[in-house]
Amino acid sequence: MKVQLLLVGKTTHDFVRNGMDEYAGRLKHYLPFEWETIPDIRNTRNFTFDQMKEKEGETLLKYIQPDDWVILLDEHGREYTSMEFAGYMEKKMLASPKRLLFIIGGPYGFSNKIYAAAREKISLSKMTFSHQLVRLIFMEQLYRAMTILSNQPYHHE
Repeated sequence: MKVQLLLVGKTTHDFVRNGMDEYAGRLKHYLPFEWETIPDIRNTRNFTFDQMKEKEGETLLKYIQPDDWVILLDEHGREYTSMEFAGYMEKKMLASPKRLLFIIGGPYGFSNKIYAAAREKISLSKMTFSHQLVRLIFMEQLYRAMTILSNQPYHHE
């Protein structure tokens, strides 16, 4: 099973990009992982938030394959502890979908078409984080889950 993270808009903060590179390198020891960035929608000065979500959604749909297991990182998703998320990942790896596709949308959220394409939603917290920072937080939690499943000393209870 391959795990892919799909992002809307480039990562603008160096500390986030550096952290993502660090965790992507660490994750490759545990499972095939990569992230892909979808470019920001251009010429949107007169767009409403809903129009932005629709345009981003149209672009995202082009990256979703029919046999993907799509999970949105969304504030209304299910919350997990780190241990629970490790268990979630273990179940997904045993179920062996071809590609587990996590999606982090832009600052305005997802369109209805993307919600319809998703099989699940996960929330990282009840708190709100910037969509830039969520990238790093998610990758750290994915790495933490892999170390838990491998009985590595990274996670402490």
